[in-house]
Amino acid sequence: MKRTLLIISSCILLSGCSEMDALVKKIPILKDKINSESRPQQQDNQATGTKDPGEPASQTNDGPVLEAAYFNEIAVEGGRKEIQNPDNFLVLVNKEFSLPVEYRPDDMVKPDIPFSFGEQDLEKSLIREEAARAIEAMFRQAKEENIEIYAVSGFRSYDRQNDLFDAEVRKVGVDSATQAVALPGQSEHQTGLTMDIAAKSTDLNLTEEFGETIEGKWLAANAHKFGFILRYPKGKESITQYQYEPWHFRYVGVEAATTMYENNWTLEEFFQQVKKI
Repeated sequence: MKRTLLIISSCILLSGCSEMDALVKKIPILKDKINSESRPQQQDNQATGTKDPGEPASQTNDGPVLEAAYFNEIAVEGGRKEIQNPDNFLVLVNKEFSLPVEYRPDDMVKPDIPFSFGEQDLEKSLIREEAARAIEAMFRQAKEENIEIYAVSGFRSYDRQNDLFDAEVRKVGVDSATQAVALPGQSEHQTGLTMDIAAKSTDLNLTEEFGETIEGKWLAANAHKFGFILRYPKGKESITQYQYEPWHFRYVGVEAATTMYENNWTLEEFFQQVKKI
């Protein structure tokens, strides 16, 4: 009898392997959780507060969780909610949370990708190194699929953003300007994690029409695979407080980007859903 039960149990386990493998591949967060249960050392690290390298987000029965280090640390400066940990790859920069005036990432490089302005060494060609490697991979994949895209604008300093905002105010007035151009300190470009992307199909211009092009649709459907999100999607203007920008892509890492893509979340909604651990 015992032998029969053992044989039956073995068959069940063997037949279930492929199904479990498929499930693990489909849900990366589940894979992380299963692996963590088989690594006692990682559990010891979590108990002592030591961070293992890897993706920040994970999943529990109650929903996604995120380590406290990936949430904004805020101090009120002159009435502004100023971010104290701007190097955080999931930093939330918007009309509520501002970057310090002097902030400039110290790990920026120029990625090996085509730019709309050619080979010129301009500040706006810079992006943080981890994001640079990711965007290079994304552009390589796009090229393999005959998608021709060009980087337009990456890092932008506080002072440069101030100049752009003032110019927009002179052109369309304050109310309209604040819907299209971020106030200095509230621009994601200052994080060094953002790149505006265009295509020849729209004459390399940053326009809403880009979202209807083959290139824009490819980016919207594939950017998360490389750790980027479409930061200001259509229909989410009341949440992001910015107009639809199909050209604006922000690096957050593959797992966080995939979670947001699969749930149709903006970065604001992501932080509304994740629980701090």
